[in-house]
Amino acid sequence: MERTLEGKVAMVTGASRGIGYEIAAGLGRAGATVVCVARDPRRLDEAVFTLRTGGVDAVAAPCDLGQPGQAARLAGQLGELADVDILVNGAGVLGSRAAKTLKATYAEWRAVSAVVLDAPFLLIQSFAPSMMARRTGRIVNLSADEGRMTGPGNTGGVAPYRVAKAGLNALTRNFAYETGLGRRGLLVDAVAPGRTRTDLGGPAAPRSPEEGAETALWLCTRPATAEDGSPAPTGLLWQDREVIPW
Repeated sequence: MERTLEGKVAMVTGASRGIGYEIAAGLGRAGATVVCVARDPRRLDEAVFTLRTGGVDAVAAPCDLGQPGQAARLAGQLGELADVDILVNGAGVLGSRAAKTLKATYAEWRAVSAVVLDAPFLLIQSFAPSMMARRTGRIVNLSADEGRMTGPGNTGGVAPYRVAKAGLNALTRNFAYETGLGRRGLLVDAVAPGRTRTDLGGPAAPRSPEEGAETALWLCTRPATAEDGSPAPTGLLWQDREVIPW
């Protein structure tokens, strides 16, 4: 990957493993300083050590995104790295696979929503204003096929996860419109990476974490304008660099 992100700061949540780790690695290879966020400090330190060994300028920022207060305070703990240029909301939690609407507990519903939907909302509130002031930035939300209203997302089951991902899709589209669909230099998009061999996707999934990260990395590094000078298409759900229906 070309080093097109020299001097940029990227924040990736869920960066200690899976797709989040591969996104952090890719952004680092492109020259960004990468703030890596995850809940488990030990696992995060191991991931950051590996990234640094590979030449990535990575910084560990342990944070339990399931606790709204921690997510809201994160920006204040970053010092000079608080002016984030790229925000990737990659942290996720599935909950019980048997959690249908009438079987899920409210505690499980809240635990999943706190990480999948509430944390991206709080981090966007924290970091997007400075992007807008500088008229440049990328926000990429890792969604899932399970959050779609078409295709494989509407088959029922794992209710807390599906509904939270659908909410994340709505947050993406709504905020993209609120910020002028790229006319202010900020691109806001969601990615459904497909079933990937991660802790959530399982070992039999068809895609590798590297493949799951590819479209998100492309969205983070693509030009802000199209060839005709108009803003790049944004406020969309992407898979394999193609727009797919919500």
